[in-house]
Amino acid sequence: MRFCQSIPVKLHSKAGAILATLGFLALLPACGTAATPPTTGPASDPTPAVSAGETPIPTGQRQASTQLRPTSQPTPIPRGADGPQPASPASEEQVRQELRAAGIRIGEWKTDFSKRSVPFDEIMSGGPPRDGIPPLDRPEFVTVEEADDWLEARQPVILFESNGDARAYPLQILTWHEIVNDEVGGMPVSITFCPLCNSGIVFDRRLEGVVYDFGTSGNLRNSDLIMWDRQTESWWQQLTGEAIVGELTGRRLTFLPSAIISWDDFKANNPGGKVLSRDTGFPRDYGRNPYVGYDRVDNPPFLYQGELDGRLLPKERVAAVTIGQVDIAYPFSALAEERAVNHTVNGQDLVVFFQPGTRSALDEALIADSDDLGATAVFDPNLESRKLTFAWDGERFSDNETGTTWNLLGEGVAGSLAGERLQPVVHANHFWFAWAAFKPDTLIYQGAGDGGSTQ
Repeated sequence: MRFCQSIPVKLHSKAGAILATLGFLALLPACGTAATPPTTGPASDPTPAVSAGETPIPTGQRQASTQLRPTSQPTPIPRGADGPQPASPASEEQVRQELRAAGIRIGEWKTDFSKRSVPFDEIMSGGPPRDGIPPLDRPEFVTVEEADDWLEARQPVILFESNGDARAYPLQILTWHEIVNDEVGGMPVSITFCPLCNSGIVFDRRLEGVVYDFGTSGNLRNSDLIMWDRQTESWWQQLTGEAIVGELTGRRLTFLPSAIISWDDFKANNPGGKVLSRDTGFPRDYGRNPYVGYDRVDNPPFLYQGELDGRLLPKERVAAVTIGQVDIAYPFSALAEERAVNHTVNGQDLVVFFQPGTRSALDEALIADSDDLGATAVFDPNLESRKLTFAWDGERFSDNETGTTWNLLGEGVAGSLAGERLQPVVHANHFWFAWAAFKPDTLIYQGAGDGGSTQ
């Protein structure tokens, strides 16, 4: 069942008031929009829940604290162990009523709205229309030497590598486009970044033999970008990689390892790499941040209706990892103290690296002037049937077993294991509020503490 009739837009009242005040809605490049962040204080004091060592599988499920406050009575959505499940088919009139109540405009969509895994009233318009934040479908690339003319040393880029093809996607460009549909090392991928959640994620855009092309829907859920595919016009949640509305509801994209690192780190380790060009065909003020001050850790998020998980401040950056059914977050505040964290999660050995030298993309008006927040990387520390443990010696990472030194990208640079590479583990540096909204049972790394105890 597909609907083509127009339904009037009805923004959430709070969001509508903010957007009306801004007065330049159509020009904004957010996962929906941008705004001067509110100036209220912290949600609560952080109370971390997990310390170093072996992380246990949670034995109970605490109640999710992020359910949106409904404005209507939607059809109940069954939820299983793996999250939202597709709802039972509803009548066309019932679906229309729920769409109207949620204020979702469907006039331009050929989406099958009879299929969805979340209530419609969890979805909010961010302002711009479909692809009003234009994705890049035919990206151009330049050499490291050419990009060095306009990328300052500590500016953040998303590094993605496939089959020896290493590419840098500067956040000064992705902030304005959010999605790049690309092919790297022969693999069709989508490079995505939602500024409102600080979520940089790379997906394999192949699913059951079909290559999908993604755009920005103009809608948000839990402040996170909702993408859409041009083949079926299904709607996809960026942070989870799951189709939540439309024909492909319930299908999931494959996450691929990537990292947000500094331009200096990229070019030092990939001198022959490719860099996304600013010659995009769109007039944008690349290098300027339209979200000035947005990432202040105690500020509440914009266009977010859910309750905040007060264990950490809303915009504390976390290196978020999922191992099987266990989700864990490593706060930057803890990582900055330890630099190298040796940890085991759900039976999987991990090492988390933290290195200063990468700026925020969401701080000062010019990204080149923004604060240094650092960068993270997560790896499997097992190499050639041997488990390595790592430490930071004040200047570099080294393993305790061989004394080899390693860079942030998990490459041995000096010592007996020079030239070896650790296997990367999928992770992302989300704002805490966003990760917690979708993963409410997340465990929080507390730090090495006394004797590496766990709780």
